[in-house]
Amino acid sequence: MDSDYGVARELSDLQKQRVLYQPGLPPCLQGTTVRVEFGDATTASDPAGAHVISHAFPHTYGQPLAHFLRPTAKIPDAQIIVEQPAIRVGVVFCGRQSPGGHNVIWGLLTAIKSHNPNSALLGFVGGTEGLFAKKTLEITDDSLSTYKNQGGYDLLGRTKDQIRTTEQVNAAMSACQELKLDGLVIIGGVTSNTDAAQLAETFAELKCSTKVVGVPVTLNGDLKNQFVETNVGFDTICKVNSQLISNVCTDALSAEKYYYFIRLMGRKASHVALECTLQSHPNMVILGEEVAASKLTIFDITKQICDAVQARADKDKYHGVILIPEGLVESIPELYALLQEIHSLHRRGVSVEDISSQLSPWASALFVFLPPFIRKQLLLHPESDDSAQLSQIETEKLLAQLVETEMNKRLKEGTYKGKKFNAICHFFGYQARGSLPSKFDCDYAFVLGHVCYHILAAGLNGYMATITNLKNPVNKWRCGAAPITAMMTVKRWSHGPGAMPIGKPAIHPATVDLKGKAYELLRRSASSFLMDDIYRNPGPLQFDGPGADAKAISLCVEDQDYMGRIKLLREYLDKVRSIVKPGCPQEVLKAALSSMASVTDVLSVMSSSSLNGQTPL
Repeated sequence: MDSDYGVARELSDLQKQRVLYQPGLPPCLQGTTVRVEFGDATTASDPAGAHVISHAFPHTYGQPLAHFLRPTAKIPDAQIIVEQPAIRVGVVFCGRQSPGGHNVIWGLLTAIKSHNPNSALLGFVGGTEGLFAKKTLEITDDSLSTYKNQGGYDLLGRTKDQIRTTEQVNAAMSACQELKLDGLVIIGGVTSNTDAAQLAETFAELKCSTKVVGVPVTLNGDLKNQFVETNVGFDTICKVNSQLISNVCTDALSAEKYYYFIRLMGRKASHVALECTLQSHPNMVILGEEVAASKLTIFDITKQICDAVQARADKDKYHGVILIPEGLVESIPELYALLQEIHSLHRRGVSVEDISSQLSPWASALFVFLPPFIRKQLLLHPESDDSAQLSQIETEKLLAQLVETEMNKRLKEGTYKGKKFNAICHFFGYQARGSLPSKFDCDYAFVLGHVCYHILAAGLNGYMATITNLKNPVNKWRCGAAPITAMMTVKRWSHGPGAMPIGKPAIHPATVDLKGKAYELLRRSASSFLMDDIYRNPGPLQFDGPGADAKAISLCVEDQDYMGRIKLLREYLDKVRSIVKPGCPQEVLKAALSSMASVTDVLSVMSSSSLNGQTPL
């Protein structure tokens, strides 16, 4: 926390050019009037956990959706806020750095000042520790001048990623009260926004006037739900990594003698690995969600890769590129169970040196089987959310070593007659985190900053800024806000049919949907990717010309805009009410009743199927 935050950067010519780029705004955010329409009260996405969430968040559960409206919108019950007093807002980076984070602050500052020049924006220096210590930097256009459209979080910095303990929550509330903040904007991913929801609930309970707003910013792309289509930073991370992967693919094809095992960031979900595969077309990707769904062991995965290597060798191909998500180690059943044992011993205070001797017999046998470097990495203390230190566990090296051992065995037995297997391993993690943000991330983050101001102007607490219809141009984006509690679920035991909700409500990382269109696109292409070397190089990040407006493939292929559809449904229901009134013809009433009965029957079946984890036919 002693670094010089907020000082002017030394910029390259390209950075200077990027500073000049001005992101656009959708019509609903233009002008100095805030126009908001409130929808129906929200519920939990999983009805089985609704009572647990409502009990934990009595003050902030069940709040309505908010839609921000164009000036031309004719909504009779819309709230129009013309007079906007000066406000004081705090902002904190509360998660791992993600390209575009600075533009959230820029958008927020622009909105605050355009609605009332006397308003103030305070940045907490050093992340959440700066929040607890009340260490602030007033954000001005001058202090932002060399950070607009730039990567990193070095305007303010970041430290711990949590506001969770009673002591931390009290320190945050004390800071907000002492600094007389009307709003606190928390920029981060699933954990940070879960903490934001708890903070908002505590503030409401204790009558603290500060309103808490969350912003979906995480490179992992795992803060996805019906309200949030993608996260700030995901687009950039995937484009930067895809270029690096494509370069490696070209190198593999040139030398024709190496298999490259590339591990990618992304935590527990495999969104980054999936998107990079769709952009760069490597030969294979091992998705954690596939492994978990099929309950594949480390030996199953090794055999799968070895069989692919042998099939390629039959076509005289001795090179390839294989992508691995960093969360794969927690998707492999036996490795996950081993990690759980190790973490349990950590919690009991067993020293690292003694853990191996206290493992159960099966876990001890697996531990001894693993190479020494992996053993050392598995013994690392878990993260604050009890997950393994995934960035430190070299799963790519483990798989490369196991594949090499198996291929040598096949060579010796005569079942494989090709050339010797050679592997090179990479971890593409930190290389992309500080990248200049893509044009999409610049726009998305800037607009989210504006949405944060609109949420605060509407007096909302415990909401996340949302934008849907993102695959379309900025002027088509729909801006709104959703209660964070509506995005929460409660983890359940999976033992037996009568599983009961347990644990605390939280926003849980969204995993790759194995029934989604992005995954379907991968499956359709998997065999040609494996055998035909149809490598694709998207090139470096583009800010102008061809490719500048390209968006993530996984974003564009999905049929989303949930917020827009909810609004459209409400319009249909209002239209039904306006037509079917007392005094309407008997035939109209009968048609309405028949149609509504059919609709409710279908929806009841679909809701029941979703509740039981089934997909309706």
